[in-house]
Amino acid sequence: MASHRRPTQPGPTRSARVTVLSAALATAAAALGAAPADAEPGATVTPRAARSTVDGLFDQAEQATELYDRATERADLLRARLARTQDGIARGQQRLNLLRGALGALAGAQYRAGAIDPSLALLLSSDPDTYLDRAATLEQAGVLQAGDLRQVRQAQRALAQQRADAHHDLDELRRSRTQVARHKRAVQEKLDRARKLLKTLPTAQRAVYDRASRSGGGGLPPLGALPVSGRAAAAVLAARGAVGRPYVWGANGPHGFDCSGLMQWAYAQAGVALPRTSQEQRYAGRQIPLSQARPGDLVVYRSDAGHVGMYMGNGQVVHAPYPGARVRYDPVDMMPISSVTRV
Repeated sequence: MASHRRPTQPGPTRSARVTVLSAALATAAAALGAAPADAEPGATVTPRAARSTVDGLFDQAEQATELYDRATERADLLRARLARTQDGIARGQQRLNLLRGALGALAGAQYRAGAIDPSLALLLSSDPDTYLDRAATLEQAGVLQAGDLRQVRQAQRALAQQRADAHHDLDELRRSRTQVARHKRAVQEKLDRARKLLKTLPTAQRAVYDRASRSGGGGLPPLGALPVSGRAAAAVLAARGAVGRPYVWGANGPHGFDCSGLMQWAYAQAGVALPRTSQEQRYAGRQIPLSQARPGDLVVYRSDAGHVGMYMGNGQVVHAPYPGARVRYDPVDMMPISSVTRV
């Protein structure tokens, strides 16, 4: 998301930015009082170099935020699936208890008659492994009808499979939580370094990052064309209404957003469920050329699809630009465009 934060004059190329990113630690240290390792003795870091490093740190923070969003979404899905599995286990155990209760009634009747078949006692064993290993004996014993026996065996096996699934999901949930925590630390590290570096910029340069929406705080700019559908129109109205709300990494509204969270929330107001991350959102519809873009289309940026905004017409998008800024309008070509998606 670096390009849309630059002053009006052209900024460094993508390859130059990659070079800066690879030296982010050295540059940040230089801006805080130490010169980069390859600098001449007594050299100082220029505001332009500092801005480039801040841009790179914000880019890295946004990429880490997308990974955080993806891991969080995965953890949420796993929690929901685990809850459903546990409900299924409870129902399966209840069904098995009923089946075993029926067998117990049969055993009681035999006992009252003065004898209980040893094979039926085996079936009522509380050890499922013992039961499954020796169930064939019961079939041959003829104590129960074959259909009754199959029901008990199927219920026992289904319950064992559900428990195995729950164990697998629980392990994966633990791994997903670890990923969430790791990506969260990465985001916070990048943002902390960027904030420290911003403090070293002259006031005029720092204002580039603090500026308000390009709408100027006045009325909303007119749409350049009509949305292609009613749901796109509803999403556009929601996104326009979000202008001025803060960028909050990992948030998808309604009081704060990251870039993909804003798109997801805006389309949710139109009754459309978008995926959580910008990488997934680029495939949430039909890809079209930028020349055919209309309000409501998603504009995905950079080769890594790490940023997304919503086209509003008149060459503008609404997007959540970067931490510390607010949802605002910016030119659609603020950075390299990866694709345009019509939902």
